[in-house]
Amino acid sequence: MITKDQIVRWLEKTAAVLQANRTYLTDLDSAIGDADHGTNMDRGFKKVMEKLPTVSDKDVGNILKTTGMTLISSVGGASGPLYGTFFMRSGMAMAAKEELSDEDLFNLLQAGVEGILQRGRPNLEDKTMYDAWAPALEAMQGAMAAGKGTVEVLETAVAAAEQGMKNTIPLQARKGRASYLGERSIGHQDPGATSSYLMLNALLETVKE
Repeated sequence: MITKDQIVRWLEKTAAVLQANRTYLTDLDSAIGDADHGTNMDRGFKKVMEKLPTVSDKDVGNILKTTGMTLISSVGGASGPLYGTFFMRSGMAMAAKEELSDEDLFNLLQAGVEGILQRGRPNLEDKTMYDAWAPALEAMQGAMAAGKGTVEVLETAVAAAEQGMKNTIPLQARKGRASYLGERSIGHQDPGATSSYLMLNALLETVKE
């Protein structure tokens, strides 16, 4: 089971990882976007860290929903509404839960990704964060069906997300600012897929602790 404390630690670890990778994400975004993805994500999660102590004793759904609302109100660009919706939807799916089974964890991530789909309407290979999330969910489902434990399930998901992130490099962007570049967007890794991978890897690291 994954505890409420682990969910809080996941968010804390995500904030630390995004801060550490702020320049890296911004460099990726400067090639095909507004050059602000790293800065925006770091700022958003710093705000989440300010809010977190006020809700860390609440249920998992409440913690995630507060995270989502904070990101929507504090992050500019496309990533704020997308990640904000991700956490809002995952929080709604986990309402009143104090701990999570592997199935709950899958449902949390799936609900979040459905929020991204409804908000951004990406397709696979549009060169977006969805290119990391879609294979991660599929891999996770397969690992759960094979009876793997939580750590193995997440390791499988993270490996698939990493491959999905790398697979964005040869793609031509079909969404967002990057799509304006046409063929010039080819050869660059998508920053949103990269931050999604970092976030999922932070979850794996938290569960392994």
